[in-house]
Amino acid sequence: MQKNTPPRSTMRLTRRGKIVLVVAGAALAGTAVAVPLLVMDGGHGEAKTATLVIPEGWRAGQIYDAVDKALKLPAGSTRKSVAKAGLKLPNAAEGNPEGYLFPATYPLAKGATPESVLRLMVDTANKRFNAAPVAAGAQRNAMNVYQAVTIASIVQAEAGTQADMGKAARVVLNRLARGMPLQMDSTLNYALNRNTIHTTADDTQIESPYNSYQRLGLPPTPIDNPGEDAMRAVLNPPPGDWLYFVTVKPGDTRFTADYAQHQRNVADFNAFQAAKAQSRTPSQSPQRSTAPRQSPGNQPSP
Repeated sequence: MQKNTPPRSTMRLTRRGKIVLVVAGAALAGTAVAVPLLVMDGGHGEAKTATLVIPEGWRAGQIYDAVDKALKLPAGSTRKSVAKAGLKLPNAAEGNPEGYLFPATYPLAKGATPESVLRLMVDTANKRFNAAPVAAGAQRNAMNVYQAVTIASIVQAEAGTQADMGKAARVVLNRLARGMPLQMDSTLNYALNRNTIHTTADDTQIESPYNSYQRLGLPPTPIDNPGEDAMRAVLNPPPGDWLYFVTVKPGDTRFTADYAQHQRNVADFNAFQAAKAQSRTPSQSPQRSTAPRQSPGNQPSP
C-alpha cells in the first residue's frame, strides 16, 4: 500500500552530513594507529616516548586495534586484556569501558602494556567526568554522570559540527522528557558494528538493546567515546523545543519541533543526495568515514 510519506529508507530524523570530512577523518585515524612505540631524537640515538592519538568519537573496538598496533601486539590482545585491567568503571557499565576510553594523546613509555594504557584512558575519563561541574551539570539535567556520557556519545556521533552539538543534545533531552523513542541511527550503527548514512526498515526491526527505534530511553552503554565538547553540550544545552534535525548538506543542519517542516527539510536532503548521486561518475563511489560520525534517523514518534 502506497503512503504519502517517503519510504523509511529516505526518512530522516538526523543527518550529520560529514561526508566532506571523510578524507580528513581517515587521515586522523591513520595517525592514531601508525605511531611507533619509540622514536629517535634528532639523530642522537636517544629514545623518546611515543604517543598514541585517540580521536573523539572512536568506538572501543577501534581503540583496542590502535593500542594493539602501537604496542606491536597480535590483533585482539588489548580486547582480551580488558577483563584483567582492573578498570575503575561505573557499576552501570558492567565492565564495558565504552565511553570511558577518553579521547586524548597518550604517552607510550617503554614497557607499556594494554592494561596500563587502558587504565590511563579510564583514569583520565574519571578525572574529567567526576569533576564537580560535570556532576552538577548532570544533576541539573536530572541524570547521573554515566547517563550524561551516554548522551554525549550519541551527540558525538550525530552532530554535524561542534556548533550543532548543543541543539542535538537538546533534541535527545526533549525526546527523553516526552517519552519518545530516540530513533537515532547512530545507535543502530553501533548494534550492527557499521558506519553508514543509510538505514532501512529492516534495520529498525533488529532485536538489540541499542535499537532506539524499538526501545524507549537510552541505550545500555555509550556508543562511542565522546570528547569534552560533546559533554559540555549535554550538560549545558541551549533552550529549545526541537524534536527533529537533518543535515541537508554540509554546513546546513536544520532543527525543528514541527514534523511538517521536518518533512520539507527531509525532501531537501533527498533532493541533494539525488543530485549528488546523478553527478557521480561510474568510477566514483560514496566514501565512508572510519569514525562513527554519520547517522541519519527515520520516522518520528506519535
